[in-house]
Amino acid sequence: MTGFKIPPKFLDRAAELGPGAAEWLDSLPFLAEKYTAKWQLDYDGEAMHGFVGVAQPVRRADGSPAILKLGWPHEESDDEPLALSTWAGQGAVLMYDNVPEDGVLLLERLDASRSLETEPIREAIETVGALARRLAVPAPETLQRSLREEAEELVTELPETWSELGEPFDRKYIDAAVEICVNLGPEAGELMVNEDLHFENVLAGEREPWLVIDPKPLSGDLEFGAISILWNRANESTMDEKIAWFTAAAGVDAERTRAWTLVRAVQNWTWLYEDLAEGASPETLAEDPAYAAVPAIAAWALR
Repeated sequence: MTGFKIPPKFLDRAAELGPGAAEWLDSLPFLAEKYTAKWQLDYDGEAMHGFVGVAQPVRRADGSPAILKLGWPHEESDDEPLALSTWAGQGAVLMYDNVPEDGVLLLERLDASRSLETEPIREAIETVGALARRLAVPAPETLQRSLREEAEELVTELPETWSELGEPFDRKYIDAAVEICVNLGPEAGELMVNEDLHFENVLAGEREPWLVIDPKPLSGDLEFGAISILWNRANESTMDEKIAWFTAAAGVDAERTRAWTLVRAVQNWTWLYEDLAEGASPETLAEDPAYAAVPAIAAWALR
């Protein structure tokens, strides 16, 4: 392969990333060339992409395969290098090098054609739960985000946003989410929790059968990360079964899991209406499971 090319599908949706997306996209070829030269890499196939970044297969100087990841800089991903360095390949992808200010990481290459998305649903959830427990190590002091602080902010943010959006869904969901944040937020734990541990973010590896990629870490309760197993593969099995499988594998409390799941569902519900108010396509949002499934998840969690 002679050069770096941004995947066309990523270009098509990149405007949804936010202000500055066009400038960032323009910088990607330069960043790719800069870091392939710096780390003595050769391109080794076409670039892939997720929701907020591009993954370019490369070969290192010793011939070993790797991934050059070029990520959109945003708050939830700022601590990805910290999480990966803390885990050091135990249950997660190995990070060989990184430059945080440029959003660039050099990673172990996993099998992008095999994720938990296509594994039997119970096995997939139990694998997610076991990995979540394994990765829930004491949070480093330098981790920027904490559930205690986020819960405190949501106490005022959720009702204010809901009101500004024209009260788009029943107030009972807002009130319940606020009550949970008031009661559970101050006592939230200090474990490093990956709030984006869904099936497509667990890929097959050689060192271990399954390894986590793309973490979005914060300090808090392990239960806070459970919602991803509900909004992905939403039509397979029931929410009761999924949560039972997850809580057993992760060794967490079912009621606390339900509570934090409600908070996250309500938060995503407000984000959905914010995006619609800003002109996002309803059809595009309907394709995003993190949005499409939240009304049903909120109803399940509140019952």
